[in-house]
Formats: sequence, structure tokens, C-alpha cells
Amino acid sequence: MSEPALIQILSDDEIREIEDEVAHLPDRKSAAIDAMMIVQRYRGWVSDESLGAIARLLGMSVESLDSIATFYNLIYRRPVGRHVVMVCDSVSCYVMGADGLRKAVEEHLGIGLGETTEDDRFTLLPIVCLGACDRAPTMMIDEELIGDVTPESLDEIFARFA
Repeated sequence: MSEPALIQILSDDEIREIEDEVAHLPDRKSAAIDAMMIVQRYRGWVSDESLGAIARLLGMSVESLDSIATFYNLIYRRPVGRHVVMVCDSVSCYVMGADGLRKAVEEHLGIGLGETTEDDRFTLLPIVCLGACDRAPTMMIDEELIGDVTPESLDEIFARFA
């Protein structure tokens, strides 16, 4: 596939936003995470085709960009639900009951870690630390950090994401 055709996998809006980010950085490769987050905001995840187009646009190898994507746990390399739920499993959260909370969330949603509800509403993912140890146990839904979560509070929490 030619370079212009490969890049055109991305929409004009995606390319414009990526180029806006590149303009503020010392080199094109520095925009790698931002570029993937832009594409993910439009599409919900970063497909192999999108990853290749981003790599070409930034002058990177697909392998280099994929290594960044797989390291950074907020880049989704496969489809996710409308809302991504992450239950923290750090030591602080674990001590404060995160294991029981994760099990309660799995039961509440009817899915396990790495799965998406049948209605594509929620995807449940683990995360090593959300950085809110003082509010343990914590979880994040999309970009909302929720602390001091109990199994009893799940109905109310998930109702906000209807």
C-alpha cells in the first residue's frame, strides 16, 4: 500500500489533530502516545491498520509504535465497550479489599477481566495502580477515578454510566 493510501486510513480530523500535536514537540516520534490516543478517541481502540498509518505518519516503524502501545495500558489494541472499567490491584488496594471488589464487579457486570458485556457497554480490565492509595480500593471508569468503592456501591456507580 502506498504511503498516501496508508495514511488515508486515518480521517482528515485525526491527521489534523495529530499534526497539531506534532507542531508542539521536538520531533514527530514524540507524538506517538498522543497520536494513538487521538485515534482511540475517534474509534474506541487502535487497530493494526490504524497503528500502521500512525507509524507511517510519524516516521516510525510499526514495531516501535506497537511496543509503546502494548506498554501503555490506556491504549486499547482490541475493541472495548463504550465504558472501560479498571479495578486497581495495587498492594494498597489489595489490602483494602480490591480482590473482593474485583469479584463483585465481575459478578455485577457478568464478565471476567479482559471481557466486554454482551451489550458492548462495559469492558473490565486490570490496572496495576491508579495512584489513589489514600482512597483504596479504587476503580476507574473511563476517565473518572472512584475511590473508597464497596460492593454495595456498585449499583449506584454503574447507574451513572447508563
